[in-house]
Amino acid sequence: MDDGDGANGQLGAGAVAPEEDQNVFLTVSDVHLSPLVSVGACFVIAVIYVGSLYVWQSEHDRDHPSTIKRRFFSVFVVMMIAPVFVMTLTCDAVFQKHTMWEIMGFRLEGLLTAIALPLLLTAILFLGPLSGTLTNGLWRVYSEPMYWLNAAQDLKWLRNHLVAPLSEEFTFRACMLPLLLQTFRPHTAMLITPLLFGLAHLHHIKERLRDGMPLRIVLTVSFFQFFYTTIFGIYSAYLFVRTGHFAAPFVAHAFCNHMGFPDFQEVLSQPDRKKFIFIGLYVLGLVGWIVLLPTLTTPSWYANNLFWAGAV
Repeated sequence: MDDGDGANGQLGAGAVAPEEDQNVFLTVSDVHLSPLVSVGACFVIAVIYVGSLYVWQSEHDRDHPSTIKRRFFSVFVVMMIAPVFVMTLTCDAVFQKHTMWEIMGFRLEGLLTAIALPLLLTAILFLGPLSGTLTNGLWRVYSEPMYWLNAAQDLKWLRNHLVAPLSEEFTFRACMLPLLLQTFRPHTAMLITPLLFGLAHLHHIKERLRDGMPLRIVLTVSFFQFFYTTIFGIYSAYLFVRTGHFAAPFVAHAFCNHMGFPDFQEVLSQPDRKKFIFIGLYVLGLVGWIVLLPTLTTPSWYANNLFWAGAV
């Protein structure tokens, strides 16, 4: 990535795309929103998203069917509101080259690649947990039609694997990043949305306190959740910026939600020989992911010619 931005990470007005690419990429001097507008809009979108979850007065917890259904409705309403910010705030120069849906990552060119490679990349990261799934035989469940039939009728499964990844990636990546990328260099924009994404998950503090969890444990769990959701948000934003596709962070998010956070305690409880094999696979997966990440997200592989592509 280009590290040539100023100290505040904003786009320099004098920077231009390479001469041979000027027929495809916009010059950055033509694409500029003030930080107050782009960051402010993203903050408002995040507040609307989180606020929509609490507009319903209910004594039930987050896993109660009525709560889940109401929140499904809420986030789908937010998904209709959030694109308005993109439509009204995006620079005219951008819309002369791309449609609103294209800069939000909804393109046919490179779509299959944007589904397959990020999914493969994320699976490599989870090589250790996936190895555990193979050895304990849990993978056989996925070959059972009844598993998928039951899953399609399970509101919690639909929330975790479909609605949450869909609504969160749409809101925090597809609607926020096109605005931030008109203000900041890609590597700066990729750090702002994850912070908002991590902060948006702190609303669980209220639910944990209501469930009677001790304050110290609530704060510890919530800080840990903020940390790992922010880290995932950086990865997700990276996928969106590099591929220019909404599908890339969506499939990665759904897969991560399915796998859950790795159970290191289970690995450490294994017999020595098996334990060292699993630790090796965990390390191999992490190293492989780091090594392959830049290559498997090469923008040209995804036909990414969006206005920020010349800066990644």
